[in-house]
Amino acid sequence: MSKAVGGTVAAALVLASGYFWADLHDLVPGVLTIAPETPDPKPFPTVNVPEARPEVAQVLSALPAGAPIPTAAHVSELVKELTGNTDHLGKSVAVIVTDGITGEVLGESSADKAVIPASVQKLFTAVVALDQLDPNQTLRTRVVLSGTNTLYLAGEGDMMLSAKKGDPDATNGHAGLQDLAEQVAAKLKLAGIEEVNLKLDESAFRGNPLGPWDEDLVPLGYAAPVSVVAVDTGRRSEGNYAPRYTDPALEAAKSFAARLKEQGIAVKGAVSKGVYESAGAALNATGDNLLGEVNSAPIPQIVQYFLKSSDNTITEIIGHTIARDRGLPASFSGSTTAVVQGLGKLGIDTSKIKLVDCSGLGESSYVTARSIDQVLELMVSSDSTNMIDAVNGLPIGGLSGTLNDRFIERNGRGLLRAKTGSLPEVTALAGTVVTIDNRLLTFTVIADKIPKGGQWGARKAVDTFVEKLTECGCS
Repeated sequence: MSKAVGGTVAAALVLASGYFWADLHDLVPGVLTIAPETPDPKPFPTVNVPEARPEVAQVLSALPAGAPIPTAAHVSELVKELTGNTDHLGKSVAVIVTDGITGEVLGESSADKAVIPASVQKLFTAVVALDQLDPNQTLRTRVVLSGTNTLYLAGEGDMMLSAKKGDPDATNGHAGLQDLAEQVAAKLKLAGIEEVNLKLDESAFRGNPLGPWDEDLVPLGYAAPVSVVAVDTGRRSEGNYAPRYTDPALEAAKSFAARLKEQGIAVKGAVSKGVYESAGAALNATGDNLLGEVNSAPIPQIVQYFLKSSDNTITEIIGHTIARDRGLPASFSGSTTAVVQGLGKLGIDTSKIKLVDCSGLGESSYVTARSIDQVLELMVSSDSTNMIDAVNGLPIGGLSGTLNDRFIERNGRGLLRAKTGSLPEVTALAGTVVTIDNRLLTFTVIADKIPKGGQWGARKAVDTFVEKLTECGCS
């Protein structure tokens, strides 16, 4: 096929709600660590490192199709060197490197072994969403009236609502509860209604909102319970890893009640939970009963957001959306079924894929490096123009997303687009890289038995491998 372009819980809560603890133990991006420093590698050849400027994001589109291909012998030697670094990566390392244009495998090791992927698994959810969902589709948040004065707040998964007005240029905060309250209040006042009851309708989603995840992940800020509505993905305060509410939807409903009050509409008593007529009916209500609606950013924009930020909760929201679109329950089990089916439809080998969630936060999912590589090949294929949003959503080495603090002084800066993955015993990186000869390569590295507390050293080993790929003027 032709190709073109992750102490104790108590201690963690004391240390800034868990982030500093997680940083020290190398579970999240940051400069702190308690791991022993790894000796610097031997000097490598130097190439020109791009400056941090917006144009770098366009580098892949200008690559010459006839650029020299690195030799399989040289890439295989780099793979052998990487997998031999058992001190930092352990003995379970799956690797594959492929030419981005011809699809030729240039080097591999244990590429068909089932391994724990961590967040590189998000690539699966991304490509299935872009393949199956309408690119103009959004996530709706609605208010419907029942009887004379009972409002139902219902949603289909926009957990990035703003508590105030929405920002049309943003993804997180695209739609606002203040905007919704203004719509609703205007219609209520026309009908002479100044006092209402407010209920939260959660019937669009099914099952346990935490799926396979540990409850400890919520106060530590790694994820929020998957909910039909939420403000800022259920965060209690600002910050990517801020602690989350245990019931983000109810907190959002309380915020909406406050916005109604600002508009002159009083909410009697506390917000309660209930279902408008029947499960999901509020999302299909029409006519005079529909008092207001706000919409999230389009699905491709949300896909880019969760790839760049590695947001676990929002990835699950998209998984739930895929499931609902295919007529399956909008739940963890429904979403994983839908994603695996979608991968099969795209020609990805799913025989060794086992998913417990859509984000990779669960520690019982298994994939192969080859299946990840097949997805990357699909993303850069000239036959897959609808996948460009996934490519554009990948973090760029030294510049953006979860790679903004990696490759800062390395040759991969600006030449690498990749999805990161981290769990206590897993480090992974998968994406595209451009060589010194301007050849596009796809690569996947997954080490799922790294030494305890060794995330820093493992990442450095992987980054060194990728840097050597960029320096591969070895045709």
